[in-house]
Amino acid sequence: MALREIRLLDDPILRKKSREITEINDRIRILLDDMVETMKEAEGVGLAAPQVGVLRRAVVIDVGDGPIKLINPEIFETKGEIIDVEGCLSIPGRSGKVPRPEWVKIKYLDIEGNEKFLEGTGLLARAICHEIDHLDGILYIDKMIEEVTLEEDDEV
Repeated sequence: MALREIRLLDDPILRKKSREITEINDRIRILLDDMVETMKEAEGVGLAAPQVGVLRRAVVIDVGDGPIKLINPEIFETKGEIIDVEGCLSIPGRSGKVPRPEWVKIKYLDIEGNEKFLEGTGLLARAICHEIDHLDGILYIDKMIEEVTLEEDDEV
């Protein structure tokens, strides 16, 4: 596994739509492993492939229960809405209030190519939506309703 460079706001790759993964091979597995390592090193809760310069529909998330690797994730169903503060590893030093679904259900492929469903609430739902947005070239600042200044120890 290797750390990958996290692309920052001014990188045009962050605004491009990612391509579907049609074959789950060793390159994709290595990418996902590297993304988990990069996310942990940066102390994030999620990372999408475009954030490390790869325009493929792959996401990793860890909200404290261990890493989840999602290939070609699609939002299947949502319920409710919660406005909360978000940040992004590609936009360091900024945070803002963003409306997201309270509950989300997604369909995705695991690293073996099996179709699975995942339901999430709270931080998991927020992270899923945030990372899937990255796959479509959307950043949280596009949906932000208010910028928030956090104290250093309050950062998300």
